[in-house]
Amino acid sequence: MKSINKLISKYKSIPIQVRASFWFLICAFMQKGISIIVTPIFTRLMTTDEYGEFSVFISWLGIISVIVSMNLYAGVYSQGLVKFEDRRDEYASSLQGLSLFLVLLWSIVYFAFHGFWNRLFSLSTYKMVCMFFLIWTTSVFQLWAMKERVDFRYRKLAMVTVFASLLAPILGIIGILFVLKDKVMARILSMVITSFFAYSWMFFSQLKRGKRFFSREFWKYAFLFNLPLIPHYLSMTILNSADRIMIERICGSDKAGIYNLAYSISQIMIIFNTASLQAIEPWLYKKIKARSTGDISRVAYPSFVLIAVVNILLILFAPEVIKIFAPEEYYEAIYVIPPVAMSVYFMFLYTFFAVFEFYYEKTKLIMIATLSGAILNIILNYYFINIYGYFAAGYTTLACYMLYALLHYVFMKRITIQELPNIKIYDSRIILGISFLFITAGFLCMLTYALPVVRYGVACIALIIVLINRENIMRLIETIVKMRF
Repeated sequence: MKSINKLISKYKSIPIQVRASFWFLICAFMQKGISIIVTPIFTRLMTTDEYGEFSVFISWLGIISVIVSMNLYAGVYSQGLVKFEDRRDEYASSLQGLSLFLVLLWSIVYFAFHGFWNRLFSLSTYKMVCMFFLIWTTSVFQLWAMKERVDFRYRKLAMVTVFASLLAPILGIIGILFVLKDKVMARILSMVITSFFAYSWMFFSQLKRGKRFFSREFWKYAFLFNLPLIPHYLSMTILNSADRIMIERICGSDKAGIYNLAYSISQIMIIFNTASLQAIEPWLYKKIKARSTGDISRVAYPSFVLIAVVNILLILFAPEVIKIFAPEEYYEAIYVIPPVAMSVYFMFLYTFFAVFEFYYEKTKLIMIATLSGAILNIILNYYFINIYGYFAAGYTTLACYMLYALLHYVFMKRITIQELPNIKIYDSRIILGISFLFITAGFLCMLTYALPVVRYGVACIALIIVLINRENIMRLIETIVKMRF
């Protein structure tokens, strides 16, 4: 009992900023973790066609949400909460008002030409109505959650996250098994019901606190700030979502479902990206501000190796992972996992270059990189999916993220020449060497899928290497944790 009280006392002595950061990270893991855990259930309850149809709905939701909501809960909101600190509640409530206004405005545009939009998106009116509701409730939650983070209030956010993360899959399973024959609609409605009960009260709470639905000053500020960023947000969403939509149109819903499973499993590795970047990113900004950029590469190179190794492990055990997550009809998804998992590595890589663009406010360069990646993704998908089938989408995704990382590196070099002359941030030969070895190892692992004895032998060798270098790995992890806390 004394030890428990001692732990509680020690926890309470931790600064509120550190405790809040910890719980915000737990919330992010909770959302992703529960989504991963329930995937094997839904892949067995739904056919590949149904699973693909649902994944396409989610892809359209991501793309349309950027246009309708303008991603108001992104940069402009957090910046405004700091800029208008003395009127923070008023600012928050007015952006809730603007968010609802935008959803209602676009809903009118949709209903005026609903036949055209339904054909364009290949979605029914019921699904489109659900989509608009989800866009609104998601915006409501994100606006509320960001203010909670800024104020270091983590208890309510943690409770809401747990509630919503558990309720949605539970309702989805009940809906599929006992309520609706349309399994896709059952999953969508489970999200709608969950978001209504979990998030809608936040709108009225912030409106009551701030007492301002419309503010000419705040609406104009938010609109003008975020409007130029829409191409960037939209390009990022397209880069992450267009492949599933194009696979569904070219190859069918069943192939989109198989691809989506492989993509979702590969995205598990983003958890490691997020965990690392939560600690490293603020540290990078501090180093740039202090012009102590010589320290960056000493953390960057080992971090690249760590993320590469984690992704190699996923690639190596892809056949076993697929068997856990889905029935036999999804098995060919193993050949999509390697290129998509490699893409996750390049997602991590480009952040170390992009921080210089964000710090020195070179938003045009950021937009050029994301637009280039998105446009190339659509062109390559259209060309290669038609020739080689849905497998090609994994490789086009890899190619686009490689280009994305390269562009950010080039832009970083240009910025550092201007802002940090005579300072070398990274050695391109080391980065190319790590990346080349990672890609080579990834494809070699894929060649062992038909040779399980060889694959398990490789896994044993990898385990031995990890054990030999365990002290270095632990030191790196400790260094990353200390950066944050």
